[in-house]
Amino acid sequence: MASVLIMPWAPAHGEVAESSPTHFVTRATVTVKAVPKAAWLALTDPAGWWDDEHTWSGSAANLSLVPQGGGCFCERIPEKDGAADVGLAGSAQHMTVVMAEPMKVLRMRGALGPLQSEPVDGVLSITLQPANGGGTKLVWEYAVGGHLRYPVATISKAVDGVMSQQLDRLADKLGRQAPYENSPADNENPHAAGLALTQPTGVVKQRRRCKARVLPLSPRPTACEALTLRQNRTKRPPHSTTADSPAGDCDSARHPGFLP
Repeated sequence: MASVLIMPWAPAHGEVAESSPTHFVTRATVTVKAVPKAAWLALTDPAGWWDDEHTWSGSAANLSLVPQGGGCFCERIPEKDGAADVGLAGSAQHMTVVMAEPMKVLRMRGALGPLQSEPVDGVLSITLQPANGGGTKLVWEYAVGGHLRYPVATISKAVDGVMSQQLDRLADKLGRQAPYENSPADNENPHAAGLALTQPTGVVKQRRRCKARVLPLSPRPTACEALTLRQNRTKRPPHSTTADSPAGDCDSARHPGFLP
């Protein structure tokens, strides 16, 4: 008789959000009961939740992460002593931190796992957003681009599975919220939410001002229209003639797209 396993929690929702022959993006989300500060502290200590099977050394205890610009998400590979000699320790750099804003966003660059041997680069953006009930919504997006020797359809699904698995393990550590406890913002685009968290307010306002100033382009002026424009700028009467300007009235030929 077949048995049915009923999970009392909601697993991380992961997907391959987009892909092409030269890139793919995976995205996973989950909401946990921990407040943003507790979630941040756990996130930046991968030794406490990363899967041993997805390490080079075989133990997540060898992982470390320095949450500051230029910091390393690294792994120590312990030495293995032989019967007749002393072993040598090694290490691996998984990613480099490019942005760390506590309780809001952690962004790192690097090619994880088998992608490390490929001529590609990846950007992992993890955003934290307050959720209802004092919890935290985590959005985990990994964008990879470059020349891939793996079939994109295959490697993207494999990477998505591993990313969702790691987020699940972090959520297990922090405690999950039931699906109905999620924030009303859960249906928003996670990428857009992440941008909102990381864009400086002044930059957003400046972009809005610049966008409002964009005017449609006018066609190239005729020689007569250009002459009229020059005359207006130098406050010369539009009907005046000189040795270097053609006689005649150009006013009637002005293009409506040009302003004096």
